[in-house]
Amino acid sequence: MPVHTLAAHEVAARLTDFDTVIDARTQDEYTEDHLPGAVNWPTLDNTERITIGTMYKQVNAFEAKKRGAALSARNIAAHIEREVLDKPKGWKPLVYCWRGGNRSGALATILGAIGFQVTLIEGGYKAWRNALLAELPFLATRLRYRVVCGPTGSGKTRLLQALAEQGAQVLDLEGLANHRSSVLGVVPGQPQPSQKHFDTLVWEALRSFSTDRVVYVESESKKVGNLRVPDALMDAMRASPCLDLQLPDEERVALLLEDYDFFVQDQAFFCERLRALTELRGHEVVEGWVRTVQAGHPEVVVRELLSKHYDPVYAASIRRNFKQYGEALPCPLPDRSAASLHALAAQLVAQESAVSA
Repeated sequence: MPVHTLAAHEVAARLTDFDTVIDARTQDEYTEDHLPGAVNWPTLDNTERITIGTMYKQVNAFEAKKRGAALSARNIAAHIEREVLDKPKGWKPLVYCWRGGNRSGALATILGAIGFQVTLIEGGYKAWRNALLAELPFLATRLRYRVVCGPTGSGKTRLLQALAEQGAQVLDLEGLANHRSSVLGVVPGQPQPSQKHFDTLVWEALRSFSTDRVVYVESESKKVGNLRVPDALMDAMRASPCLDLQLPDEERVALLLEDYDFFVQDQAFFCERLRALTELRGHEVVEGWVRTVQAGHPEVVVRELLSKHYDPVYAASIRRNFKQYGEALPCPLPDRSAASLHALAAQLVAQESAVSA
């Protein structure tokens, strides 16, 4: 059966037409980024791709192609034996590699020869990535946002989670980025995705939202850890109406000790992250915090971090960057309990429904 091609800009609208999306690139390329829902069937694995590339440069293209064909055939045979033998005749895969050339072409040709209806992405992942970046600004600006503002520890992420449980549309950028968006925001054992994959996750989330309802999002800075929020999304957020989440200071300290429990359990890690603030707060202040943590009083350090570092920085940043913060809807919470957060979430969803009705 002949192999069909699909233009990269059409892929998003037709992803559900395919039974399986197959990434024929190496494991490392796949890990860096891939199409939503794609599975990895490397035509050449990480080591093999380097070997063939070296042969191209140091020997010649003909010898490299022969060796590459042998490796590819062996790998494709393994994929077919492992994944394809139980597939029905009507199975419809979408296949791609870096530029839609040799690697995906070899796999697609064999699958087509078997009798499956195979489609290749024209231009491969490279074209797909360009199409995604071109579409991101449109997706970001077509939506209406409500920006959840509030100082560190006020429960912004918890409110987003409560809103999602109430059925609201929520864009959790920190969740997508695996980072809590501060110097202390690194989560042990949870590396951040690549910038490319973060862009894909944001694109996937934005395209899932309805334009009929608002999207709740936290008042992030331009970067979440090492990852940059797409410019069009950042601009749209900064121009949107705001909610001002308010929580008593002692509740904020308790909330942070709960959410950052690894700081209590791993003093060395907490101290390491504190020392990243040395340039901003000075050696003497930071080492004082370190000694206090080592003495077993992390709550004292958290309280000082809020009053001396996070709160002043946040107050200046939020007013400078979010145009409608001055008219933000006050959202006071009596405490950090799930009941209080769910009550506020239900109130916000009800207000939004009333406005839309």
